[in-house]
Amino acid sequence: MELLNETLGGMLEKWAKETPDTDFMVYPDRGLRFSYAEFNERANNLAKGLIGIGIKPGDKVGIWANNVPDWLTFMFATAKMGAILVTINTNYKLSELEFLIKNADLNTLCIIDGYRDSDYVNMVFELVPELKDCQRGHLKSEKFPILKNVVFIGPQKHRGMFNTAELLLLGSQMDDKILTDISSKVDCQDVVNMQYTSGTTGFPKGVMLTHYNILNNGYCVGENMNYTNEDRLLVCVPLFHCFGCVLAVCAIVSHGATMVFVEDFDPLRVLAGIQKEKCTAIYGVPTMFIAELNHPMFDMFDLTSLRTGIMAGALCPIETMQEVMTRMHCEDIIIVYGLTETSPGMTATRVFDTPEVRATTVGTNLPFVEVKVVNPETGEECAPEEQGEICCRGYNVMKGYYNNPDATAKTIDKDGWLHSGDLAVKTADGFYRITGRIKDMIIRGGENIYPREIENFLYKLPQVEMVEVVGIPDEKYGEIVAAFIKKKGGAALTQEEVQEYCRGKISRYKIPKHVFFVDDFPKTASGKIQKYKLRDIGLEMIN
Repeated sequence: MELLNETLGGMLEKWAKETPDTDFMVYPDRGLRFSYAEFNERANNLAKGLIGIGIKPGDKVGIWANNVPDWLTFMFATAKMGAILVTINTNYKLSELEFLIKNADLNTLCIIDGYRDSDYVNMVFELVPELKDCQRGHLKSEKFPILKNVVFIGPQKHRGMFNTAELLLLGSQMDDKILTDISSKVDCQDVVNMQYTSGTTGFPKGVMLTHYNILNNGYCVGENMNYTNEDRLLVCVPLFHCFGCVLAVCAIVSHGATMVFVEDFDPLRVLAGIQKEKCTAIYGVPTMFIAELNHPMFDMFDLTSLRTGIMAGALCPIETMQEVMTRMHCEDIIIVYGLTETSPGMTATRVFDTPEVRATTVGTNLPFVEVKVVNPETGEECAPEEQGEICCRGYNVMKGYYNNPDATAKTIDKDGWLHSGDLAVKTADGFYRITGRIKDMIIRGGENIYPREIENFLYKLPQVEMVEVVGIPDEKYGEIVAAFIKKKGGAALTQEEVQEYCRGKISRYKIPKHVFFVDDFPKTASGKIQKYKLRDIGLEMIN
């Protein structure tokens, strides 16, 4: 096995030539099906259309959408013409979107009509009022001087926006040489993707990932699951996360296999899709697998085609792991651990590991990746069973944080080791077990949440003197968000008022489920607040 020196576009072209009629992407609930050849042509036309409206190599193109069919068309079109796709969390609200457009220097923003309780079109009009009066492609925004285009993903027309159908038509009428000249200069070490992770400073950071990073990470994980071009993966995890756009898309395209999509997670559609398309693999966070296993119609579906898959995003109860292996027939299901900064896979369990190893550890290092556990104070490597920070070095380490060399230098040391911020031990048997976090991150149902971001937001409330946000253990989500607030003297404030203040301004999953009002905070001798004690206090108060 060797690492691939290939681009995303080059890999798609390879299969479009070698196995043109193999399904690349299927949406079984609407009878939509693209072969490798058909999808490659669509991606080429969109790439030419994007060139036609003035997008150049290196420009940032944001995509704000759930798993709609053209999400992937934009992913491969931008990759082919050297632009950088910036993935945007579908749960983002106005303040988060505004920050990202500015911080990422977006040239183009691609949106759907909305998601759940958010109307994306009106939110964009609110942020960029000039759209309503400008000619498409001639946007001059006072707030976002770099933003030149907004594209609506779909056939509808909106003031000031292009739509997908127009770009595909424009591209289909342009000479192929325009694209081949540009794509011939795209290198596998170029940044192809930028994903935002919540930051410990309270502001998300743009993680720059190259073709080489993500294609090889997908390839190595796919090899770990013995993927061939006969495999069919049911994708129900979001594409804006590495789980979707790397562990799913890049694992599949590097093996010439097939993806079967549900647009949004729905256990019934997942089960129906597996049966209808005879899927061999399925991905999800533990809560997704639990929802599938506990669905009242579970026994009505034939899942015997399943063989493998990935469970990630949170620790898996051993009972769930065993049920997935037996009742869902995923005997070869594996766990992958990592972070966006590691493209994302750093370690993984193997198909031959016991259910207990797969449920209680994150396996061993992936091929071509070095992993070690170090003492956070001294940097010395820890002995087996000694807790320290898990670090890795290899092809999978990000190029850096966008326009943030200081944060990059704090995360990747001078020897190229990426420091995860997660605590781990290496067992006597050589497996890695995640034991906690150095950073105060909360993981709720697979979503990473940094308390500082919510704290900074809640400090805007005039009644708040001091606030600390922690994660409290929860059976369903792994952790839930709790805020401990010390009110200013004489101020009146309720949990409902705090939650209402957050609604519509920050993502729903970040809104504190519990708000506790306190007179003081537990502190160390040096005055540092002991968040772990707040976690225990919160757990007592809700039980």
